Amino acid sequence: MMNDNTPRKINHLGIAVRSLDEGLAVWRDGLGLTVERIVEMPDRGLRIAFVPCGEAMIELLAPLHDHSEISKFLTERGPGVHHVCLEVADVAQASARAEAHGLKMLGDGPKLGAEGYPVRFAHPKTTAGALVELLEKSWG
Repeated sequence: MMNDNTPRKINHLGIAVRSLDEGLAVWRDGLGLTVERIVEMPDRGLRIAFVPCGEAMIELLAPLHDHSEISKFLTERGPGVHHVCLEVADVAQASARAEAHGLKMLGDGPKLGAEGYPVRFAHPKTTAGALVELLEKSWG
């Protein structure tokens, strides 16, 4: 049974790419999707292209330097699916529920994500191998 804070939809899929040009050649040029916007997050070492696809978004995550948040991922695994983001009504409450059920949440609490909303990640070792992002966004 779903409660008010059960994830209701996939907000986006994060795809790690070595460069945005490489990612856009596939998602924009090859598949015909449109880029909504590109954002640089120097504090996290990321350049992100937001590519809408139906009700969800594809986020192409490219490193700005060798010490970005996704550099280790790219070195160890190469380009590919980095995370799945689920929308929740309250990220703090959803994180607490996840922790109570054995999921290891990363960081001390929610932080602002690339879209400007509070987010928190669950470690893939506790989520059957997938990095899961919880995002608090009004359902609108």
